[in-house]
Amino acid sequence: MFTLLPLLHVVGYAASVGWDVARAELFRPRMAWLLWHSVALVIGGVALSAVLATGCAWVVERTAIPAPRLWRALLVAPLAVPAFVNGYAWVSLTHAVEGYLGAVLIVSLSYFPFIYLPVTASLMRLDPEFEDTAHTLGLGGWATFLRVVLPQLRPALLGGSLLVALHLLAEFGALQMLRYPTFTTAIYEQFGTTFNGPSANLTASVLVLLCLIVLVGELRLRGTASVVRVGAGVARAATRLPLGAARLPTIGGLVLVTFLAVGVPVMSLIHWMIVGSSTAFPVADLVQTTATTLALAAVGAAVATVGAIPVAILAVRRPSAVSTIIERSTFTASALPGIVVALSLVGLVLAAAPAIYQTAAVLVGAYVMMFASRAVVGVRAALDHAPPVLEDVSGALGLTSWATFRRVTLPLVAPGIAAATALVFIAIATELTATLLLAPIGTRTLATQFWSESSAMAYGAAAPYALLLVLLSVPATIMLGRMAGDPAREVTA
Repeated sequence: MFTLLPLLHVVGYAASVGWDVARAELFRPRMAWLLWHSVALVIGGVALSAVLATGCAWVVERTAIPAPRLWRALLVAPLAVPAFVNGYAWVSLTHAVEGYLGAVLIVSLSYFPFIYLPVTASLMRLDPEFEDTAHTLGLGGWATFLRVVLPQLRPALLGGSLLVALHLLAEFGALQMLRYPTFTTAIYEQFGTTFNGPSANLTASVLVLLCLIVLVGELRLRGTASVVRVGAGVARAATRLPLGAARLPTIGGLVLVTFLAVGVPVMSLIHWMIVGSSTAFPVADLVQTTATTLALAAVGAAVATVGAIPVAILAVRRPSAVSTIIERSTFTASALPGIVVALSLVGLVLAAAPAIYQTAAVLVGAYVMMFASRAVVGVRAALDHAPPVLEDVSGALGLTSWATFRRVTLPLVAPGIAAATALVFIAIATELTATLLLAPIGTRTLATQFWSESSAMAYGAAAPYALLLVLLSVPATIMLGRMAGDPAREVTA
């Protein structure tokens, strides 16, 4: 319930302004305009992300594409490039990407790995016997995918799409650079420019409502179907489909996706480091900001993942209305802009515990609120595939609940926990807005220093911080890429 605090603050503050003020703010033409922009971005971004992720995962895991391990790593690599760095890289090269189409393209290139990872994991767990049976009945590759494989990928697709939708609702940096207004950019303008608290909080309340609609919609679409199977399934891997004449176009498509998502931003950063008039390499400052970023990300990721484990266990092993509410509550803060979470914490801390104001504990608390959903999704996905019958057998043999968790459940879900920790680590290392407001005086991270320089149009000075930000995320991204595939299951057609 800790993650519900920002929501309660927003709702309470918005309710305190009275109906007349609320009606005047909520029924303005600008509010409808912002609603249309936000909804259109979510629909376009989720759709494009899902198509990119599912298509790439299918090609890498089910076709005779060369070097599948390499492609797994490359398709996870966009997680190492923050969306606001991606937006900076594209806008600094061309202003043609400003507006709706550019925003959808760039945020999709940044966030599609959130869908690619669970879809890849699901593809590698599916029993290929169903696909082989479909082929023997005369179904082609596309028909088999649409009628046999895709329905089994629904939980993974919905879980990943939920994360993408919530991140799009909360995205600020990339959209501000791309000049695409949404509720989030409007809230920043209201808080940062006019200091209009009631207006900003009422706008945030609409954003919260959108979040709740997304959460309920995903829950209804997910249904109650289970994808658990006992044992590893058949010993052999799925037969990879030959590409034939489509080999070169397919490889070209993968190259294009990775180049647009990773190649363009990295090339842009290198370009500005070479030609930028403001380029500088303050070694001491770079070392200090990197160390601070690493420390905050490590602590925040550990706290968020540890807190996500009991939530996921309740949701999967003890399903009920209460456990569902607890799980869904972790997603609420994810849909709120960082500035709303930060300002909510400022108000709550000053009222209840002023002694910890402007401390790292408050900042880490904000990180847990904002990114607990990533940890919950990762741990839950692992538990979904861990057969509960093994825990029942352990209990029947006399092991306590804690011993069963430690000796049976934990080994089964350890890869999922590691992946969840890596996802949260990357998110915290690249977080911008809450850090700007809550970091103790004198504390600077790579993201905040990059934003400071880029906001002043000092592209050359901003580039080293952005490049370090990318490099810092690479180890966790590589780990996720390795976890996305099991080499023991790879075969060639």
